[in-house]
Order: sequence, then C-alpha cells, then structure tokens
Amino acid sequence: MNFTSKQRSNLRSMAQNITPITQIGKGGVSDALIETVTKALDKRELIKISVLDNAGDEAVAFSEELSQKTGADVVCVIGKKIVLYRRSEKPGVNHIEF
Repeated sequence: MNFTSKQRSNLRSMAQNITPITQIGKGGVSDALIETVTKALDKRELIKISVLDNAGDEAVAFSEELSQKTGADVVCVIGKKIVLYRRSEKPGVNHIEF
C-alpha cells in the first residue's frame, strides 16, 4: 500500500504510544519472529519492533526483510525501532481508519 504523507503521519503518531511487541537480536529474522509478527499484525494492524545492538544489521534492512516475508508495509524506521502496518482480515479486529 502506498501511503499518502498524511496517512503515514497519522500512523507514525499512533505508533508513538505503543510499546514494541518483540525484539530482533543476533538471530536476525527467524521463522519464529516472522510468525510472532504475523500474529501481532493480525490482531493489531500496527506494531512496533525494537532492533538490539547485537543484531548485526541495520533496522532498515530488517524492516525490508520483514515487509517482504509478512506482507506488511513499513510505516517508518526511527533509530532502532521499526513500525509496520498490515490491514487485518481477521474478523472482530478494530481496523485503523484513514
């Protein structure tokens, strides 16, 4: 999904108030991490992930890899924090309205 600048700004402001759901460490992007991120996106649509200092790669590289493997859109990468968005198809989820 291509966000407008206003949509991206809205998602970034919403992400300020959420805590990271998981961390990427020296193991990098594993199958378990992808499963965790996928489940979180199904429940919340907007998530934040922390990249630890010992991860061995930059947050931007991890964000691109997670985006490809989960079908999520990268909202932003600020320092060592990644914010991802994917519209949930799960029933009963409160969808983020643009």
